[in-house]
Amino acid sequence: MSSYNFKKTEKKWQEKWEQEEVFRARDDSDKKKFYSLVEFPYPSGAGMHVGHIKAYSGLEVISRKRRMEGYNVLFPIGFDAYGLPTENYAIKTGIHPRKVTDMNIEKFTSQLKRVGFSFDWSRVIDTTQEDYYKWTQWIFLKMFENGLAFRDKTLVNYCPSCKVVLSNEDSQGGKCDICHSDIVQKSKDVWYLRITEYADKLLEGLDKVDYLPNVRLQQENWIGKSTGAFVVFKLKDIDESFRIYTTRPDTLFGVTFMVMAPEHPLLDKYKDRITNFDAVEAYRAECAKKTEFERTQLVKDKTGVRLENFSAINPVNGKEIPVFISDYVMMGYGTGAIMAVPAHDQRDYDFAKKFGVEIIEVIKGGDISEKAYAGEGEVVNSGFLDGCKKKEEAIEKMLAFLQEKGVGEKGVQYKMKDWAFNRQRYWGEPIPIVYCPECGMVPVPYDELPLKLPEVKDFKPGSDGESPLAKIDSFVNCTCPKCGAPAKRETDTMPQWAGSSWYFLRYIDPHNSERFADMEKLRYWGQVDWYNGGMEHVTRHLIYSRFWHRFLYDIGEVPFPEPYAKRTAQGLILGPDGEKMSKSKGNVVDPNDVVDEFGADVLRTYVLFMGDYEKAAPWSKDSVKGCKRFIDRVWGLQDIVTDGKTYSQKLESSFHKTIKKVTGDIENLKFNTAIAAMMSLLNEIYAAGSITEKELRDFLLILNPFAPHVTEEVNEDLSLGSMLAVSEWPSFDESKCSEDTVELAVQVNGKLRSRISVPADISDADAIALAKKEEKVAADIDGKTIVKELYVKGRLVNIVAK
Repeated sequence: MSSYNFKKTEKKWQEKWEQEEVFRARDDSDKKKFYSLVEFPYPSGAGMHVGHIKAYSGLEVISRKRRMEGYNVLFPIGFDAYGLPTENYAIKTGIHPRKVTDMNIEKFTSQLKRVGFSFDWSRVIDTTQEDYYKWTQWIFLKMFENGLAFRDKTLVNYCPSCKVVLSNEDSQGGKCDICHSDIVQKSKDVWYLRITEYADKLLEGLDKVDYLPNVRLQQENWIGKSTGAFVVFKLKDIDESFRIYTTRPDTLFGVTFMVMAPEHPLLDKYKDRITNFDAVEAYRAECAKKTEFERTQLVKDKTGVRLENFSAINPVNGKEIPVFISDYVMMGYGTGAIMAVPAHDQRDYDFAKKFGVEIIEVIKGGDISEKAYAGEGEVVNSGFLDGCKKKEEAIEKMLAFLQEKGVGEKGVQYKMKDWAFNRQRYWGEPIPIVYCPECGMVPVPYDELPLKLPEVKDFKPGSDGESPLAKIDSFVNCTCPKCGAPAKRETDTMPQWAGSSWYFLRYIDPHNSERFADMEKLRYWGQVDWYNGGMEHVTRHLIYSRFWHRFLYDIGEVPFPEPYAKRTAQGLILGPDGEKMSKSKGNVVDPNDVVDEFGADVLRTYVLFMGDYEKAAPWSKDSVKGCKRFIDRVWGLQDIVTDGKTYSQKLESSFHKTIKKVTGDIENLKFNTAIAAMMSLLNEIYAAGSITEKELRDFLLILNPFAPHVTEEVNEDLSLGSMLAVSEWPSFDESKCSEDTVELAVQVNGKLRSRISVPADISDADAIALAKKEEKVAADIDGKTIVKELYVKGRLVNIVAK
């Protein structure tokens, strides 16, 4: 038989699947549905890398298996194509972002099809197409109607290189997520989505879904719900007070100073009273040069200014305490002011030591002459709280006191902030809002959507941080939809995350011009049954899309509250050097190169065989070659096939065990062990010297989701049955999966003396008798009195002798 020609075979089957619409999801099917979703790619100019292949291969195998199990499977793909990388590339090359996007999508599509993914290509979406972003704008307007989209002046994270405002999520570590330049703080009017209104709903929703523990934990930490107290501190000799939030109201007797954000409005209100206001202004100027990340770092020099002729009163003991400004307190978090308990918070402790502020111990247990004590202990120096040994008891007593005196109450805070939702760039969805001098902010009427992104030649951002759209008079100048007066359009665009916040819904009905998706189709396809993606998206995209979806549920536009029933994640593929793949390191592996040299089935098999799917693993070309040998040996089975519609006695048990293992391992994302089991079975088949048609057909069926091209070709060559992709997944007989023999450890007085192989169903007495006949065991118990004999089924025999 000739060697396997993967180039010819793979092209043949990819064309056949497409022509026969094998993977097309049917909206009118009476089958059970299964909706599997992968994170749609951002179509960059570099094309796909092998990490994309691994990311999609997990649910590719699941989806193929589900079809074989009789499900109507929706496994779609699309492109998340708005955003800065494309625009930056367009500015650099002079090629319009539209053309760049179309070229990149074409490249990605070609790569995906070459690997043989079973996507439904009739449902492809592109977030930059007008028939898609019309509905992104529609959802935004619904949020605007419901008070969830608003504008506010604030300090924003601004990237001077990209000339764009970034959310906290997009500027972690004080670096721009796109170009990795340092960001700076800038005061600007910004669009926000009030995601904080949904904090509790987002937390509650986690109880109704099946997410990996780490995914759930990261969502909870990002939302950052805490319970504590709001406490009112009055200012001395001024009819003014301000609220602070604390999770430790039990330590209020230990408050010896307060710290305000340098931008706090009270400072300007009382600048004539603060006798060192010039120092305040100088400090503010220094803070403006720092990013939020730099300002809030725990390990850094403590800086600040003590306000002169401006102090506060501790509400629980009436003591006057100094007030400072310091850069680590931000207006955007909490109330813009904090109470400081230096004896029990290390940052407060370091600050107090530097500025010579009193430190009062209120919880026993540490040595505050050395450092702050953050543990628990008996409350001291705290009046009515003295003697409390449990933190919860002390907190409850303090909350009752604050409530009684009218100086505080129980409260909840969230670490998550409202979502900065605009960019001063061209390549994004236009925000459908008009500014009228008479009517204020007016939404573009729904029947005028989409508000189209105008075609321009100059899409470079302005040096002042203005959007390129602000330079287009024909776009900016319009009439007010409400009163008809001359008005101006919003010129900022939406962030890249907008289109990906609802794309899973559009797949359900991608060509509908009347709704983002038909309600009946939404009811049928329902929740995404299984969503797989990268861990890097579980605190941005995943939270944002859950927020948009829950909002749509609340206004009656979708019939289920949570978008994803299950969310899993794949590990990274590292370079051959064990480092994260990057162009600069020269360790990127192009999937095209692997397909050219070894074939798509080898690539598909290797990315799932290289290690635990959920963990990172380095690329190894030697292991790729091992998978190539495996595929070639599968092809070679045609040489040893014999007639037979049943399993052979020699291989029957092995087949049942392997089918059981592969079936279970696929569901648990243990693809590497599933492939290993099939490799072992292949070895057994070759050792046996022959394989029946029934055995070969079943072997091809369980391997098909991993290596669909070679398996379909062998199946067709030998006329073993219908196309594997639409055939029934093989079943196993549990009674034939049990081991015929097991290995037992034999111990004497708890020490290993021998190992014996026995029938799996051996009786206790027979197992002990065989163990005693072992040479080393017999010698060890000779002349001794046997005190106890124990057989642990399938594991060991232990003999106690004296």
